Amino acid sequence: MKPPSPSENPSTPRTGSRAAIVNAAERLFLNRGFGGVSMDELAEEAGVARRTLYNQFASKEDILREMLLRISTQLGRALPPGIETQGDVEEVLGLIARGVLAFQAPPEFVGLLRMTVADGRQFPWITAALDSVLKPYLDRFERYLSHLMSVGVLDCPHPFMAAQQFLGLLNGSTLWPRLFSPDSVSSSPDTVVEEAVRMFLARYRA
Repeated sequence: MKPPSPSENPSTPRTGSRAAIVNAAERLFLNRGFGGVSMDELAEEAGVARRTLYNQFASKEDILREMLLRISTQLGRALPPGIETQGDVEEVLGLIARGVLAFQAPPEFVGLLRMTVADGRQFPWITAALDSVLKPYLDRFERYLSHLMSVGVLDCPHPFMAAQQFLGLLNGSTLWPRLFSPDSVSSSPDTVVEEAVRMFLARYRA
């Protein structure tokens, strides 16, 4: 007997809800790319009528933007407001680093980055939309480093560059290997966080 198609799979949501459609879009977009998926295929994958799909979303672009809204919510949970006040600089940098690694850990996030790289040239708005989700948190980190500079904790003349460098220390051992080789084995998150914080403060502590 042939395996059920996505629309026949009993585990596939059939409620016609926005969540079911976005879940289906995530599976298809991350597997085949944004440009390789039609609205008809999205309706079939979600197990909804084409009319139901269009009642919820006017276009594929709207669906992808809803996916990115989810990403923003997840990132907000990983880096909640007030995290900058939870201890001294070592503790806060460790909390931020662990939040970033937890946010980036799901394979769906790596898949989203691959899709953005692959489809960004044809659909540059995708890159801009993802940047609009991530950049506010980078800006917030920059403001935190600027504050530490103003109170004499850090000697950090270029806070935005320093924020990017800190993320680079994390991503070089965790995110980028997974992006280019799905079977790569990342370093221990605890080790990555500890070494990133130590290297960062060795350069920037006042």
